[in-house]
Amino acid sequence: MASKVDIYQAQGNLHEAAKLLENANTQTDSDHVFATKITQLRLERNYGEAVRLLQARLAHFDFHSQHFKAECQISLALTQNVAGDAAGAKVTAELAVNTLEQLYRDQPDNEFVAASLSKAYAMVGEKDSALKVAERAIVLLPSAKDRAWGPGFEENLALIQTIFGEKSRAIDTLSQRLKTPGESNVYQGVAVLTSALLRLDPIWDPLRSDPGFQKLCEEKQK
Repeated sequence: MASKVDIYQAQGNLHEAAKLLENANTQTDSDHVFATKITQLRLERNYGEAVRLLQARLAHFDFHSQHFKAECQISLALTQNVAGDAAGAKVTAELAVNTLEQLYRDQPDNEFVAASLSKAYAMVGEKDSALKVAERAIVLLPSAKDRAWGPGFEENLALIQTIFGEKSRAIDTLSQRLKTPGESNVYQGVAVLTSALLRLDPIWDPLRSDPGFQKLCEEKQK
């Protein structure tokens, strides 16, 4: 079901995606299903409900790992940020930073931990650290080495660049990413970044007035 939702969201078909997610809630066992629910709410710009679900899950859900819990905190911080609550986003992200820094010390060659930590650093405003660790994730698993997972870490770097206002670099990175199928690191479960996701998702709003980004949003995927 979650994979079908991923496809609908990638197509920009939020109506059909919403119908499949009606019963997803804070106690949904699958992290994938819950992530698609939060993505759906963010694409719909229903920030209040997304924040409510994320806060409830963090308060009551028994996470399978500390990394998954930190990912949920990052999702909450990103949602708070696009909702205009920068102060709340920073407080939430600091919790993720504390967890992920320790995980990164223990697993310095884990590209997934590195990518998560880069997003957490971005949410607390640590630009140099965020970019450094995001680039480290790419080095650990470059696209040339792994065509399935590698491109997702480039997409992650584009998000960090977007957050810090590096518009031209972010657009260049996204342009290449649109041409390269591979598992997303920003959208859990989605196997390819699409123009529809760029068009709908508020996390890319800082780029929205740029003609180059507008062109990416209009491109048709084959």
